[in-house]
Amino acid sequence: MTGPNEHIVTLRDGSKALIRPIRADDKDALTRGLARLSPESRYRRFLRPVTSLNERELKYLTEIDYTNHFAWMAVNPDDPADGWGVARYVRDPKDPEVAEAAVAVVDDHQHNGIGAYLLQFLTASAIANGIHTFRAWVLGDNVEILRPLERLGASRKADHGVLKVEVELNADFEGTPVQEALRAVARGEFLPEPGA
Repeated sequence: MTGPNEHIVTLRDGSKALIRPIRADDKDALTRGLARLSPESRYRRFLRPVTSLNERELKYLTEIDYTNHFAWMAVNPDDPADGWGVARYVRDPKDPEVAEAAVAVVDDHQHNGIGAYLLQFLTASAIANGIHTFRAWVLGDNVEILRPLERLGASRKADHGVLKVEVELNADFEGTPVQEALRAVARGEFLPEPGA
């Protein structure tokens, strides 16, 4: 059984994932998830070598306001402490219609559709919160993320070996699991239950 802000999705291999907003009690799941990322995946996500997250970083990544900073998690529906991926945006305070976005999926669950679902849910939340553009910094050789972004019409600009990528948000979610999430965000029903 899922809660009001939780959505079961079917992955490419027929298995299921639970997509839900990140919560303050997800610090351990993030720590375990980071350990399941290869050094290359961690470098692609953070653009620097990262081996662990400190308490301040974990608090920043999990204790969010769901408007200016929003994150969705994909977890094992049979073991919600088993995190498989995260997508987040952080609004640019100087340009409130733009947010920096990032997606990370643990290595053993990549190429199964989790990242695509997470990005759809994140896009829906951003649009509902008045964000019109996602900005990301991507390594120039990271074709796994660059190709899908280019299909979405992303513009890119080189900056010292890192590409600054911007995508205008104008997605159509009609008939997808994201549609109900978008409605919940618009109604302000996406926040975790108190104490969760």
